[in-house]
Amino acid sequence: METHEAPQFVGFRPETFTFLADLSANNTKEWFEDHRSIYVTAVQQPAVALVGALGRSLQEAYPSIAYDTRTNGSGSLMRIHRDTRFSADKSPYKTNVAMMFVPRGRKKMDAAGFGLQISTRGVEMMAGVFRFAKEQLAVYRDKVIEQTAGGELVDAVAQISAAGAYHLSDKTYKRVPRGFDADHPRAEWLQYAGLYVSAPQLPVDAAQDAGLVDAIMTHFRAMAPLQQWLSQHVYGDDR
Repeated sequence: METHEAPQFVGFRPETFTFLADLSANNTKEWFEDHRSIYVTAVQQPAVALVGALGRSLQEAYPSIAYDTRTNGSGSLMRIHRDTRFSADKSPYKTNVAMMFVPRGRKKMDAAGFGLQISTRGVEMMAGVFRFAKEQLAVYRDKVIEQTAGGELVDAVAQISAAGAYHLSDKTYKRVPRGFDADHPRAEWLQYAGLYVSAPQLPVDAAQDAGLVDAIMTHFRAMAPLQQWLSQHVYGDDR
């Protein structure tokens, strides 16, 4: 992954959130192109600076995590363009700033990582995996019923819960999948097809301050036990 030097992060500007609100009300290619220069200076540039600042902090804490400051969709920063192929909503642009940090060599949405999105509502943060690929789902289920690894998963989530008001993702299935013992002591963990934890939302004001990096890292560290467990046991990544 490329890690070109990014400018120092000093916070998003009020214009960032004005742009996102206006984009929500005028979500067309014509409007976006007319206001592209504002997007670049008020949204993209501070977002790249945040990728660099957070990426460096994450690497210090969790050496396997990589970051990439490219803006073409290959980097840690998500593209602003929406994939509308399978969506009834054909709005061409996202109205938030999103980024994902995953272990080196992994794709953003196919790994256990740390993610965040910034919108007019505030700053949302997560750690884990939104949905397992078929192969990883099978590995995850095997690890859940394995005595040592499964016990470590329960301990990791308990550690996160003890750290604050963190929310575990909802179960995917109403029942334990066929082929597994519904009476297993960790049977409930087999009802997930993805597993992640979310942090309490930070207010918009927090995003307009250089202290945002430290605030996010506080939550990432608290949520890290789940990301670290998934990386080690499900994906076989270094910690």
